[in-house]
Amino acid sequence: MNFPLVLLILLVTTGGIWLLDHFFLKHRRAAGSDEPWWIEYPKSFFPIILIVFCLRSFLVEPFKIPSGSMIPTLLVGDFILVNKYAYGIRLPVANLKIIDVNEPQRGEVMVFRFPEDPSIDYIKRVIGVPGDMVTYRNKQLSVNGVPIQAEPNGDYKYIESGLAYIYTERYRENMDGNEYSILINHEMPNIQLSAVHNFPRRDHCTFDHSGFVCTIPEGNYFTLGDNRDGSSDSRYWGFVPESHIIGKAFLIWWNFNDLSRIGTKIQ
Repeated sequence: MNFPLVLLILLVTTGGIWLLDHFFLKHRRAAGSDEPWWIEYPKSFFPIILIVFCLRSFLVEPFKIPSGSMIPTLLVGDFILVNKYAYGIRLPVANLKIIDVNEPQRGEVMVFRFPEDPSIDYIKRVIGVPGDMVTYRNKQLSVNGVPIQAEPNGDYKYIESGLAYIYTERYRENMDGNEYSILINHEMPNIQLSAVHNFPRRDHCTFDHSGFVCTIPEGNYFTLGDNRDGSSDSRYWGFVPESHIIGKAFLIWWNFNDLSRIGTKIQ
């Protein structure tokens, strides 16, 4: 369901009824008579809907993490907040940028509309910005020919789909001053070539069994999940157009399974 569109329809409907009553209908009612329910309820809900609409559209929007692609940074069940103005002010529903603020930077966690199905929201880490050359060979990430340092940080295990334990290794990666944790499973292939889609501008990338090299086109971004061997990301479905960006993830505000995560800043 396109919740922003539903919210906009509710806002226009309740606001329209409020205006209609304010300028026309109330002057035709008998003095002291009650408002009909179809006027009373929309007028009562209009201010609330307006506040929610403005908050979600221009300030912050809540999201829930549905998969393990960003483990260990984000866990399944995390409820997060996304800064909607960090990357520019956009028109609601249309998502058209009208005011520039900042551009996504390497190492930041970004929420965006999935390029293959814009009705689905995705969250990944920005690895490459327009003009960058991103290389991933034998699980070593490089940007513009400079290897990104990843320091070993112990083992890590998690439950996948509630069925099995996954044992992997954790690393601390530092990209342009943004330090965060990633997982690498050295028993997994460098890349699953059969899963690479025929995405737009795929000619900007070359793939082989050791990994890939991609040059990021203008107006696009390259993303990876922190769970490097358990993520569907730009390696497989391509670049994120600027027009699909929603905002920057910055805070975990709730997790029913682990209350200690509440208030955790997203690195």
